[in-house]
Amino acid sequence: MSDPLPAATKAPRSTALRGSLIFCRDDPFLTDPATAFCYEPDGLVLCSDGVIVATGPVATIKPLLQSDTTIADYSGCLIAPGFIDTHIHYVQTGVIGSQGKDLLDWLERYTFIAEQAFADPQVAASTARVFCEELLRNGTTTALVFCSVHAGSVDALFTEAARHNLRLIAGKVLMDRNAPPALCDTAQSSYDQSKALIARWHGRGRALYAITPRFAGSSTPEQLEAAGALWREHPDVVMQSHISESLREIEFIRATFPERRNYLDVYDHFGLIGRRSVYAHGIHLDESELCRCHESGTALAHCPTSNTFLGSGLFRMRNVRDPRRPVEVGLGTDIGGGTSFSLIATMGEAFKVSQLAGQPITPVEALYVATLGGARALALEDRLGTLAPGREADLVVLDPRATPVLAFRSGRVRSIEEQLAVLMTLGDDRAVRATYVAGELAHTRTSEARG
Repeated sequence: MSDPLPAATKAPRSTALRGSLIFCRDDPFLTDPATAFCYEPDGLVLCSDGVIVATGPVATIKPLLQSDTTIADYSGCLIAPGFIDTHIHYVQTGVIGSQGKDLLDWLERYTFIAEQAFADPQVAASTARVFCEELLRNGTTTALVFCSVHAGSVDALFTEAARHNLRLIAGKVLMDRNAPPALCDTAQSSYDQSKALIARWHGRGRALYAITPRFAGSSTPEQLEAAGALWREHPDVVMQSHISESLREIEFIRATFPERRNYLDVYDHFGLIGRRSVYAHGIHLDESELCRCHESGTALAHCPTSNTFLGSGLFRMRNVRDPRRPVEVGLGTDIGGGTSFSLIATMGEAFKVSQLAGQPITPVEALYVATLGGARALALEDRLGTLAPGREADLVVLDPRATPVLAFRSGRVRSIEEQLAVLMTLGDDRAVRATYVAGELAHTRTSEARG
C-alpha cells in the first residue's frame, strides 16, 4: 500500500507520524472493501508544508525522512484522516440535550430562541471558541457549518477557525418567513450579506463559504430565487440546507409549495441542487428524489444521533447508496439536535440506525462516510479524506486503549475491522489521542488507561 515520493522531493522541516494507518482509498459500498480499505499495522505518514508527502510501511518511508524530521511515535494507536462533519450548527452548541416533541416543536421551543442571542458579537465569539475546541478534541478537522441569520456569526466562526487553521465551510442562514421576526432577513438583504461574506471569506486561508437557506419552508420563493442567483454567480461555493427530516416537515413543505412535485423539486426548481450541494437528513426521500440526487450530484448528510433524539426516522444507508444510482453521503453530528460532537460515537449510532432499518453497515463503511465519503460529498476529495500524497495533512490519532473498558475489549479483538467496531461502540472524545491540522499538532490527550 506504499505511496512514497522519490527521495529528491523530500522537504525540510517535515513531520512524520508513526502508528497503525487506517484509511479508505475508495468507496467500500461500491467497490471491493478489501481494496477500498487500507490498513498498515506499522506505518508512517510523512507531512511537509501542510500536506502529506508519503504514506506506507515504516521500512519504506523511513529512508525518505530528513535528519531534522520530527517523528511523533503513536505506536499502538490508529492514524486516520481527520474526521469530516458534513452537517453541524455551531449556534446550537448551547441547546444540546434540549428535548422536544419533534423537529418543528424543538425549533420553536429552543433553537429559534437560542439563535437570537447571536446578534451579540460576544456571544458569537465565545461560542465559536468552544465550538472549534470541541471539533479538535473530537478529531474533526473539517466541518460544514450552519451559522445564524446574523452576518456577524459567520465572521466570528471564520475568525476563530483561522486561529486553529481548521478547514471550515460555513454560511449565514437565509430565513425570511416562518420564524421569529428577530431571526428574519429579506430576500435582498440575505443576497447582499451573503455576497459580501463570500467576498470576505471564501478561499481565505482554509475557509470556504456555503450558501445556507435554513430549509425550504423558512424562505419565500423570492429568497430561494436569490439563493439560486447567488450560486450561479459563485459556482465554486457550497450549497447547504435541510430536506425530508421528518414527516410533519414534509407535510408543511407540501402545503407551502403545492405546485412542486416533492420536497427536492422545490430546491431543484430554484437551481439549488447539484455538485457541491449537501442536504442534511434525507430520511424520507422517495425513489424519484434519490434518482434526481444521483443524477445531479447532490449529496446527503446522515445525522443518526439527531434523527433518533428527535424521533425523525431511520436513514436507510444501503438504499441511498444503491449501486444502480448511488447518492454521495457524508456523516453529520447535527449539533445541537444531535447529541455528540464525536464522529466516532456518531459512526456507532449510524450502525445502530442501519440495524434498525434492516440494512446493517460495516465498520469500514462507517469510517468511509466519516472521512472520504464526506470529502466526496463536499467535492473536496482531491484535498481531504484519505492518507495519500498531496492531500492536506489533517489527521486524527485514535487510541484503542483510551479507557479501561476499551483497553480490556481491545485486547481481545481479532481483526482491524473488529477493532473499528469496538471503537465505534465504546469510543468518544477520550479515544482521540491527538489531532493534527495541516501537519501541525492541534490537540493532544494523554490517556490514563494505556499500558
